[in-house]
Amino acid sequence: GCGKTTLLNIIAEVLRLARQSAFSSSPLFSKYLNFCRADTVRLPRSSRILTSDDVSDYLLSARTVNEGIDFRRGELFDEYKVRTDVDTPNRFTSLEDYDEWLETHKARRQTKSAFVRSKLRQNIDLQSNGETAMKYYAEHITEDALYLIDEPENSLSAKFQIELRDYLLASARFYGCQLVIATHSPILLSLPGAKIYDLDDFPVDTKKWTHLENVLAYYRFFRDHEYELSEADAEMGEE
Repeated sequence: GCGKTTLLNIIAEVLRLARQSAFSSSPLFSKYLNFCRADTVRLPRSSRILTSDDVSDYLLSARTVNEGIDFRRGELFDEYKVRTDVDTPNRFTSLEDYDEWLETHKARRQTKSAFVRSKLRQNIDLQSNGETAMKYYAEHITEDALYLIDEPENSLSAKFQIELRDYLLASARFYGCQLVIATHSPILLSLPGAKIYDLDDFPVDTKKWTHLENVLAYYRFFRDHEYELSEADAEMGEE
């Protein structure tokens, strides 16, 4: 719509920040960069741009690894059954025979679970998309660096957006991070002390988060359903 992602990409390219996912740029974008400059001191090496594509790739990679581990676990269950059901040979005609006997002997001294654990590394901790996305941000936003973050609310429920807001606030207040965030999320826009630029305005101007049309649209929607929400809140409180 208003070019938030493009603006972050311009800043990232001018500052030569590290990035994970490539982005589509036109010849016009490259020409425009030649007119841009940044007056800045040397940035910490860990400074980077974090995009929604990065988070999606992280989620996909984690799920792919998990699926592979789950498949291997099934294979090992079958192997354990075979090794504990068959008779072990009394003689060895080759080193391979001995290796097979040794593996079978080890299997019979273990429970099925212990056998599988000994041969398979622990499954990657993968819960919901929101939990995994939060893990991604916790791993990549460390301390004392500049981070450009594009629409971090993607894949996050309201609950996890609140958690991310609190994490970003702590990163800025206590760990020396500077954050430039492109977002539609009222929860993230409510970050205390944030300077908010409304890119829908021309010329671009700063606003309070409560004065953004996007936020007010949410407010009007919930206000129109205030009675229903109050009833639901009361019912859930009683439970």
